[in-house]
Amino acid sequence: MSIISRRLQPRLLRCRFSCPTTYILPGLRVCPFSNMASDNQGQTAASAYNPRYIDIGINLADPIFRGRYHGKQRHPDDLSAVISRAQEVGCQKLIVTGSDLTSSKKALELAKEYPGVVYTTAGIHPCSSSVFSSSRKPPASDNDEADGHSMPCDPDPTQPIPEDHEACPKRTAQVISSLRSLISEEQSSSSPTALVAFGEFGLDYDRLHYCSRKVQLHSFAAQLDLVLSMSPQLPLFLHSRAAHADFVALLKEKFGPRLEKLEKGGVVHSFTGTAEEMRELMDLGLYIGTNGCSFKTAENCEVVKEIKLDRLMLETDGPWCEVRPSHEGWKYLVSKINADREAAVAAAASTSGSTETRQAGETPVLAAATAALASTSLAPDSQASSTPGSASPNPATTTTTTTTTTTNSNGTNTPSSRAAGPKPRRKPATPQQQKKEPEVPERWKSVKKEKWVEGAMVKSRNEPCMIERVATVVAAVKGVSVEEVCEAAWENTSRVFKLD
Repeated sequence: MSIISRRLQPRLLRCRFSCPTTYILPGLRVCPFSNMASDNQGQTAASAYNPRYIDIGINLADPIFRGRYHGKQRHPDDLSAVISRAQEVGCQKLIVTGSDLTSSKKALELAKEYPGVVYTTAGIHPCSSSVFSSSRKPPASDNDEADGHSMPCDPDPTQPIPEDHEACPKRTAQVISSLRSLISEEQSSSSPTALVAFGEFGLDYDRLHYCSRKVQLHSFAAQLDLVLSMSPQLPLFLHSRAAHADFVALLKEKFGPRLEKLEKGGVVHSFTGTAEEMRELMDLGLYIGTNGCSFKTAENCEVVKEIKLDRLMLETDGPWCEVRPSHEGWKYLVSKINADREAAVAAAASTSGSTETRQAGETPVLAAATAALASTSLAPDSQASSTPGSASPNPATTTTTTTTTTTNSNGTNTPSSRAAGPKPRRKPATPQQQKKEPEVPERWKSVKKEKWVEGAMVKSRNEPCMIERVATVVAAVKGVSVEEVCEAAWENTSRVFKLD
């Protein structure tokens, strides 16, 4: 449902220029997640800040973005639409992460299709690191590796792989040799390379069902040795989940206590650790990547609040890690929408009618906008309420008297009065009846994959265009403007990964 009440619909036009869900009140544009609030309320959308983003972590080589889900084609390939939507919100550059040899190669192929837009990394994700183990059956071909899908970002409670699984020296030599050849070939190319980072690699103790702790440590150490042996080094695209102590210990073992041997720096992406862990990483000169998983809890948001702007990067990690209604960060999106709506009401008031009329609340636009504001609260516990000043009683505090008619034994009707009192207790609501989380406007229609239509997003498939939500939450949590967040992240990312 639109954030603007249906009462306003007769005075509302929908336009489809740069923002598909931009709404126009007479003389005013209201656009989700734009910086409507300013000292000059007469500022137009045309002169407002236009955000620019670099998504540092998007699994765009995942078959999901080609319409394939676990080997089955559910809808047509819509990758070009995914990239178009990203560019429409200002996400100008995408770093496609390689999580194994296959996805690293596919990412480089994508970069050739979208030069200057798509950049890549190459490495072995900790959850893909069973390729280093002798107990893992090798894939029949590159295309058979993990059915091409990237790993979901949520922990899995299933049985971990036994720790007696050992790394295989022969397999390790083969994997490292293949990875070295892939990177060297790109670095020695006569044309500019899209390969901008080594990774994604590191440790993930939340998902030991993909790979044991012992083999993950072996994989991380072997790849760090590869980084050290290469000249020039690449910046590191790192992964650390529930493994901070081992993660930092290995980095220091390979690069020195202050990571002085790390030439190009790096980012710890999709950060979900503690504030103390985050501060240690920043003190070592590393950057912190944030996405929807960084806002799950109030504690997560407190950590994000402490990230220095000069150490911040933004990402979606799609098709996973979206900002969900169940996340603590969702309320910041709702608050932003409320703030923009109130700014719209104030702007409508300042541009419509005389001062006396505005004070009296008689301007048609102001009256309609005020009604919309009162009736479309997005607060989680809000109920439909009357407009401020309305004579309508509050049913929670007012006792009503009802008159009923009873029939006496002589057949005459006698009116009687009784206090209505509280209504009988209702049965618990079914899941379908329970109140939904506050809505946040979407720029594009979102449908289930089975009901895909051209131009629509797919529900639960996170896309790079959703990076604007990440920036909005980070800005709100830190108490700074979206512009400050976007510009800081842009400069940090461009500097580390040498993106022109």
